[in-house]
Amino acid sequence: MNKSELIASVAERSGLTKKDSEKALAAIIDSIVEAVKEDDKVQLIGFGTFELRSRSERAGRDPRTNKPITIPACKVPAFKAGKGFKDAVSGR
Repeated sequence: MNKSELIASVAERSGLTKKDSEKALAAIIDSIVEAVKEDDKVQLIGFGTFELRSRSERAGRDPRTNKPITIPACKVPAFKAGKGFKDAVSGR
């Protein structure tokens, strides 16, 4: 399912227009991104948690030259599925 299909599905289920559904989805995504960017957790009970995780510096290899390189520390967004989401997907 791509973004336009998701918008159509939300519009159908909610009774909103596609334009309003698109605005709502954009607002939700923007809010989640902004919160995670500020190192805040977004917990949607039954769905999952969006958060920022830190990766430490580590050793790696340059695939072109096969020489060792150091991969710098960074922060990455992460999503952990909640129990309700896991159960729905697994058919429990």
